[in-house]
Amino acid sequence: MKSTGTLLDLFQKADHARAAIIIPELDLRVSYESLRDQTWQMMQLLAGAGIGRNARVAIALPNGLPAIVSFLAASIAGTAAPLNPAYRHDEFDFFLEDTGARVLICPPIGADEARRAAADRHVPVLTAEIDSHGKAHLRGTHEKGTVLTPTPKDIALILHTSGSTGRPKRVPLQHVNLLVSAQNIANTYSLSPEDISVCVMPLFHVHGLVASALATLLSGGTVVVPKKFDALGFWRIVKEYKATWYSGVPTMHQVLLARAGNHARPAGAESLRFIRSCSTPLSAEVMYRMEEVFGVPLLEAYGMTEAAHQMCSNPLPPRMHKPGSVGVPCGLQISIINGHGHHLGIDKRGEVVIRGSNVFPGYENDAEANAHAFKEGWFRTGDEGFLDHDGYLHLTGRLKEQINRAGEKISPREIDKVLLKHPAVLEAVTFGFAHPTLNEEVAAAVVLREAVSESALLKFCGERLANFKCPKKLYILESIPQTATGKIRRKEVAAALLSAPR
Repeated sequence: MKSTGTLLDLFQKADHARAAIIIPELDLRVSYESLRDQTWQMMQLLAGAGIGRNARVAIALPNGLPAIVSFLAASIAGTAAPLNPAYRHDEFDFFLEDTGARVLICPPIGADEARRAAADRHVPVLTAEIDSHGKAHLRGTHEKGTVLTPTPKDIALILHTSGSTGRPKRVPLQHVNLLVSAQNIANTYSLSPEDISVCVMPLFHVHGLVASALATLLSGGTVVVPKKFDALGFWRIVKEYKATWYSGVPTMHQVLLARAGNHARPAGAESLRFIRSCSTPLSAEVMYRMEEVFGVPLLEAYGMTEAAHQMCSNPLPPRMHKPGSVGVPCGLQISIINGHGHHLGIDKRGEVVIRGSNVFPGYENDAEANAHAFKEGWFRTGDEGFLDHDGYLHLTGRLKEQINRAGEKISPREIDKVLLKHPAVLEAVTFGFAHPTLNEEVAAAVVLREAVSESALLKFCGERLANFKCPKKLYILESIPQTATGKIRRKEVAAALLSAPR
């Protein structure tokens, strides 16, 4: 069949009898043929409910078959707007209003906060569940409508930025953005129909949706979708279904490492080809330890919502993968610019800019943000970094998170990396706090894996950092708050700690 340049291509090349999705809790195997048919049935029902091109379908479902079928059906019939099922009423209220959702898809039981917000907004609620035949079924509408075939430039997915610097911005991703990104990922890791990924990242985020699911389906492989990440049962799933890779955030990798302890390689790990890490920085220590214990390369990648996820990745062997680097560009162009917009040379630190077919067309209804975000066709990521002589990108921090100490610009991530080198430190986050004469000073919060004194940690930093970069305040915490996708919001952590009495 001819390529459409849309998500319909997911069903074009695969062996229709091969398992596309496996739901381990039910030991349910869904073939490509069945996935296509279920998606088509749901598309028709959505069309019957008034969903056409660009009509937004909000989805508040946990990981599973209904979440995948709902996403595919919504993105092809209209536009999918997946939301975190753990949101509270006010969050659902905001996102339903901001996206202009025409309907909301929920599980048949629970989702009370989402349902309440939908009722307040007069948004019809449909329910998606697995029926007695093991198929995802949509309830709440019975009339089938005509589905118009989307074009590559139609908006398939609408997501939001994290909103850490203000009101979340709407990120519209076209079919072509998603398809190109998924193909870039498949090419990066040489994915084939023989590959089996375990999707442990949430499907309301581009990491799980594009990397674990769409890239695997586009290559004709199989996606194993547990309801959530569970370190206790993870290796049983890997072993039972002979998984060849999984993608996660460093927190997940650290949990698996902690459970492994000093034991031998977990049973099942022998089927893995590689492990992927993305969404938050990976320390070199975790990378080395993971490879030592699990016996496969751990490849750090770099992605963001506005690029439909992946932009760079460390490559598979025999090419080198570098600790502390997010790898080489994958199917798009990357450059470094200075504050005047001039492109810089090798090893010159500046802002990371990108351009390529996976990059979104611009924030929705936000001309001011777009005027700042795009420069001569390049999208400004807001990340600081440099390209080395081998073409590998090294990130040094977020430009807006830099600490300004008496005119000296300090990257919080640099201090994070030093703290994480201490054997007692499990997690670290650095931030600035107001100072009457220096403008800002340096503070840090850490989570420990074993007892160590504050003075010992400060001495450790002093031996590795210039004095002006060393933390002047240190907080020892039980945990550092993270988003559902494993990201630490520095400003929120800083605000909470600096406002609390010590």
